[in-house]
Amino acid sequence: MTSLFCVECIRTKEVAVVENFGDYSGMLDPGFHCIAWPFQNVAARLSLRIQQLDIRCETKTKDNVFVAVGVAVQYRVLHEAAYDAHYRLTDPHQQIRSYVFDVVRSTVPKMDLDESFINKNQIAGSIRQQLAQDMSNYGYEIMSSLVTDLSPDAGVKRSMNEINASKRLKEAASHQADADKVKQVKAAEAEAEARYLSGVGVARQRTAIVSGLKGSIAEFEQQVDGVSSKDVMDILLLSQYMDTLSSVGANTLFLEHDPKAVSSLQSQVSSNFMKKVKGGFLS
Repeated sequence: MTSLFCVECIRTKEVAVVENFGDYSGMLDPGFHCIAWPFQNVAARLSLRIQQLDIRCETKTKDNVFVAVGVAVQYRVLHEAAYDAHYRLTDPHQQIRSYVFDVVRSTVPKMDLDESFINKNQIAGSIRQQLAQDMSNYGYEIMSSLVTDLSPDAGVKRSMNEINASKRLKEAASHQADADKVKQVKAAEAEAEARYLSGVGVARQRTAIVSGLKGSIAEFEQQVDGVSSKDVMDILLLSQYMDTLSSVGANTLFLEHDPKAVSSLQSQVSSNFMKKVKGGFLS
């Protein structure tokens, strides 16, 4: 039987497994190579570049919530252990999946749902540690492992969103109540200040009226002979009475409009005032 020399070109970051009649012969590094076909053949080509395997695993948390965990494992074949990587494992992807399932389903059930979201790095670290220890025996190096997704059931998501929304609404209502309280307090303070200032104004007004009346009575007595203080007060009360009728004329108000009412009002005020004096209520 004659043999032919076949040319094999191995790309960068690749190694080729060469066999002689099915028996392992050696590895071919990147570059140009010749093999004696059909006695020799390239059984497989292994990439030395970093590869990624995406895995999705469903498990249950400590508070009985089912979640789907997405894991990305980045790995590569070790050049010096390419023989083990090719001959010791039939399906390295399935082997990695099995280890990931084992770690995830033994780690996540120890955590509540909220804890699993918080401790994603811890889960990823546990996966990488377990894979690195086991896969190194088969010629693979685990570069990193990432928990890319942690997705609970759609109903659980909806419930979590409703809880969060209720919490936000409660906080908003609390802030709104505080704002209303501040508004009411400020309004009450403003009303109290307005009433105080109004009272001060009324007191000053009355003081000014009394002072004006006192001066008018004294001046009137000096300029008009035979007029007593009582006569002047009657005139002033009549004038005030007419002013009052004029100011309330636009409203529906029933008042005595007889001029004698002014004298009667003066008599009543004077009588009650003298009783108070005699009773000792005024000094």
